[in-house]
Amino acid sequence: MAYTINKTDGTVVTTITDGTVDNTTSVQLFGKSFSGFGEGLNENLVKLLENAASTSAPTAPLKGELWFDTTTNQLKVYDGTSFKPTGGSKSSSSEPTSPSAGDLWHDTDDDQVYVYTGSAWLLVGPVYTSGQTLSGWKIETLASSGGNKVVSSMYVGNTRVAILSKETFTPSATQTGFAEIKAGLTLNSTLGAVFDGTNTQAANIDVSGTTNGSATLIAGGNFLRADAADTTTGALTVDADGGIIIGDAQELSITVASNNVTVAQTSQDKNLSFTINDGGVTKTPLAFTGSTGAITLTGATGITGNVTIDGNLTITGSYDKSSVDVSTYTDTFIEVNSGNGSDVDGGLIVEKASGEARIFWDTSESYWAAGTTGSFSQVIRLADAVADGNAAKEKVLKTTAAGLLTVTNVSLAAVGSDITSSTSTSSVSVPTTGQVAKSLKLWGGSTISDDGSNSIAGERYVETSAPTSGQGSNGDLWFVREA
Repeated sequence: MAYTINKTDGTVVTTITDGTVDNTTSVQLFGKSFSGFGEGLNENLVKLLENAASTSAPTAPLKGELWFDTTTNQLKVYDGTSFKPTGGSKSSSSEPTSPSAGDLWHDTDDDQVYVYTGSAWLLVGPVYTSGQTLSGWKIETLASSGGNKVVSSMYVGNTRVAILSKETFTPSATQTGFAEIKAGLTLNSTLGAVFDGTNTQAANIDVSGTTNGSATLIAGGNFLRADAADTTTGALTVDADGGIIIGDAQELSITVASNNVTVAQTSQDKNLSFTINDGGVTKTPLAFTGSTGAITLTGATGITGNVTIDGNLTITGSYDKSSVDVSTYTDTFIEVNSGNGSDVDGGLIVEKASGEARIFWDTSESYWAAGTTGSFSQVIRLADAVADGNAAKEKVLKTTAAGLLTVTNVSLAAVGSDITSSTSTSSVSVPTTGQVAKSLKLWGGSTISDDGSNSIAGERYVETSAPTSGQGSNGDLWFVREA
């Protein structure tokens, strides 16, 4: 009677005829009354013991059958299609072939362990290769006076670069580069380690260094302080019309509007002063008085260029000119002694090489006076002159509207001789009244000879007709009487 061989799930594997051997599977199956089955049976048991260890997979395997691949030294199981490595790790320098999900592989080159995800090998650890040495995070316990502290240390190339801690403490044992560990991330001080990249916020900035890393990496010490006095070696530009505001009450401001610049003292009734250091002495050559709006110039203040004053100019000190010869004024009048409150002498002084010359109003005498170096006399106006010199003596004379002039007497310094016909045209001396009378008397009473032509030189006589052409000589007098 033939044997029917079934699988565990009841599926028929094969039917063996009596007295025969079936090779449907990778082991021999014997029929009833088969002679010499002992050797085959024993070989089957050995194959089962060694899981068919061989360089090649068993022939006609059944699903679930084990095979030890002596080439890869892996135990594999038949999944109904092919032999797959069973669970467990494989230590080799290259990735195992035909892995199954969950398989582990120890990379002997880098001393790293991988797990097969079903599609690729995924690194389990460590994250660094044996050649890279310890790199990455490592959980450590550090002793301190306050007890042991669990920290996360960041290593690169077997060097601790940073320590991440939840609290601040001082390690009991020396930790190179970490004298104190802060809550948060503490960098190794011996490496000069810094944070590099973009940060949206920082609690502090280290201003101890001034050496820039590059044109875009600026040392903290090169930033201007907002909480203390500071210095910059570069130009400071405020690219906004709001300008600059100075003072704890924002008293001084420099602003711009429509390209017009305004320097303002904004505190009510307070002054704005400009000072200089003159030989170690602080002086204020220019000051603006806030309560009055007055401008004060102190010391030898020079102004170069033309100055236009639209309003009154009040000078309490002396006026001095040093580089001009002529001062031109467009005003009709120049007023001096304005607002003095009292009558004092005033006028114009001209400096000379020796002494001075003046023209001024003499208040005590109530007239204009002029002169040089202390010798001054009245300047006569037409209104001061008189027509009656007899009534107003020692006054300048002028004629009346009728052309008359009255004097007490006249004293002539240069007196001439009697008028003669020969000298009457050349003498510049003024004759006295007596001389004039004498001449007239001679003219009227002298013996007059008549030559019939009335042409005798030096003769004076009376005729009833006017002289004719050619009669007489230069200087002769002719008297014409009625016929």
